[in-house]
Amino acid sequence: MEKHDTRPTIQDVAQIAGVSTATVSRTLQKPELVREKTRIAVQDAVRKTGYRINSAAQNLRRNRAGSVLVIVPDIGNTFFSEILLGIEQIASEAGYTILIGDASKDGSRTEGLMDFLRNGKADGALLLNGYLPDQVISSLPTSDGGNIPVISVCEAVPEANIAHVGIDNKAAAKAAVDHLITQGHQKIAHLSGPESNILTQLRIKGYETAMREAGLGDHISILPGDFSIQSGIDVIAQLLDKPARPTALFCANDEMAMGAAFGLTQAGLKVPDDLSLMGFDDIQFARTFIPPISTIHQPRSEIGKLAMHKLLKILNGEAITQEHSNLEFSLIQRQSVRKIQT
Repeated sequence: MEKHDTRPTIQDVAQIAGVSTATVSRTLQKPELVREKTRIAVQDAVRKTGYRINSAAQNLRRNRAGSVLVIVPDIGNTFFSEILLGIEQIASEAGYTILIGDASKDGSRTEGLMDFLRNGKADGALLLNGYLPDQVISSLPTSDGGNIPVISVCEAVPEANIAHVGIDNKAAAKAAVDHLITQGHQKIAHLSGPESNILTQLRIKGYETAMREAGLGDHISILPGDFSIQSGIDVIAQLLDKPARPTALFCANDEMAMGAAFGLTQAGLKVPDDLSLMGFDDIQFARTFIPPISTIHQPRSEIGKLAMHKLLKILNGEAITQEHSNLEFSLIQRQSVRKIQT
């Protein structure tokens, strides 16, 4: 008995979406060039039919690997999960798979991971660890548009001439400290990240700017951390040893804020009664922590999507400017900050 191939075709998708097969092809290969209404209609039709691109044949024709390398500094850090989801969604729609590489916190594995790009096993890279050595940059291939197929995400690489997607970290940190000041706090300390990290430097600048503009320069106090929960726990012992401890602590990320809250509890103190806490990032645990952490929200899924869209433009041979694209952040007020009555 003859067996018929009943797999869904591009014609099936086009019929359900009410568009031409050319539009379906363009949507799947270059979604950023298609109107949102059309893109949604095609994506819905793809889901309904179960249509799958023959990526192997397509990549063979284009002489491409069909994959994108995503480098993170710590794959166990929950901060990156929503960014990765955003990246994967856009990559999948365009027929790409993603390869996730952990560069380690000191970036020591970055150069080795970039071999995927240099030897053709990946077509482009999204860099989330803010580290790209000069010797690596000079060895990378360029696209038809003249760009190397690398985008930095969240952590910019100041010395590299590549496009970047993230938020304005200095402005966001300033907004966080301004909020503490409006709540009556004057003695505000800052628990920073690793000294060499670009995010650390920008958030310190935002903290210092807010304090000086409020006439609180004499109260500036920067305590070194490393973005870990343990460094948040450790900082509490330092604060309790001070003769006049601060009334608020602005932490450079949520994990350190949660660590600080735990350290206070261990010392028999409470948040925010004994110390107000402000975090940064708005990871999922920040909203379910007790008490929920006031923080700066980063639109991480949208950051991932935009970064992947930019990379697709490079891979499609378009020349893009090496600008920084900053998405909007927002201040999230929860129960870890108390208002000081004056």
